[in-house]
Amino acid sequence: MYQLLRRTLFLLPAETAHHFSMNCLKLLCAVPFIRNLLKKKFTQYSPVTTPVFSLPFSNRVGLGAGFDKNAKYLRELETLGFGFIEIGTVTPRPQAGNEKPRLFRLPKDKALINRMGFNNDGAEVIAGRLKKWVISSRQLAGANSKLQTPNPKLLIGGNIGKNKNTPNEEAWKDYEICFRALHPYVDFFVVNVSSPNTPGLRELQEKESLRKILTHLQSLDKTFALQKPVLLKIAPDLTFEQIDDVIDLAIEIKLDGLVASNTTISRHELQTPNSQLQIIGAGGLSGKPLQKRSTEIIQYIHQKTGGSIPIIGSGGIFTGGDAMEKLAAGASLVEIWTGFIYEGPLIVKRICKYLQSK
Repeated sequence: MYQLLRRTLFLLPAETAHHFSMNCLKLLCAVPFIRNLLKKKFTQYSPVTTPVFSLPFSNRVGLGAGFDKNAKYLRELETLGFGFIEIGTVTPRPQAGNEKPRLFRLPKDKALINRMGFNNDGAEVIAGRLKKWVISSRQLAGANSKLQTPNPKLLIGGNIGKNKNTPNEEAWKDYEICFRALHPYVDFFVVNVSSPNTPGLRELQEKESLRKILTHLQSLDKTFALQKPVLLKIAPDLTFEQIDDVIDLAIEIKLDGLVASNTTISRHELQTPNSQLQIIGAGGLSGKPLQKRSTEIIQYIHQKTGGSIPIIGSGGIFTGGDAMEKLAAGASLVEIWTGFIYEGPLIVKRICKYLQSK
């Protein structure tokens, strides 16, 4: 069924298809009866027995940042069974991102290329949406508790970054603004310094730049009554020497976790013709071509740290077997994105059922 729908959606520009499909889902989920039917079809309740980052995840499958940049589709994504999602990347001020087209499909490779450029509505507006979500979720949880029906919470990660025109030496201020704005409403944070689509951003992955940003956020976190886990998302294009620097810093400052990995700038061994890749141009590659490298990084970090740093595994996850590969390498949770586009809305349930069977 979804394969037919996908063929139709793939006739549209990628970004247009994304907004069209999610807005259609939003209309359906606005009708409680239909939403309940969809939730029964797509949700596989499989709670994580051991809390990760001290948080109770309803399942191990999340949605990576960039899909719901502005926290507009939380109810809809919860209906599709996700255990957690990363909203954003959120920047202090709204920004339009790069010029369109900026999202491209590579069907032969089961991949996407994007150069979105942190397009989002800004921290203040997104915090307002999250506040409304938190209030409505609490009301629903209260109603369900009276009915004694399970209502596992969808956990929200706040993926935060800097504005394009903010100099790198001032970047820590942008991360602080986002951190303060979102802190009351998200369950954990993911610091994004690894997107290839904001000029100079990846320079912040250098050890001392990272130290300044992360330790400042950790200090800020202690000023709140309830502390929130702080994670770092890293690029798959780092050398193992650079990853060692990240590991050393993470252990030193007691970072709560890592997300491995972001998109890659590599175009190695793709089936898509080089002429088409040249027309598409720059951007971060995600999907199947990233699977092997992201798993290698997860395994390397897990072995180097003795499993002391929790990892969210991301990159090339399309099936339950792909998710198990990440978990076997040392990940505690997994995130999908490109696999969701190619496999459709049943992907979460299929992965959860597969993991439960093992």
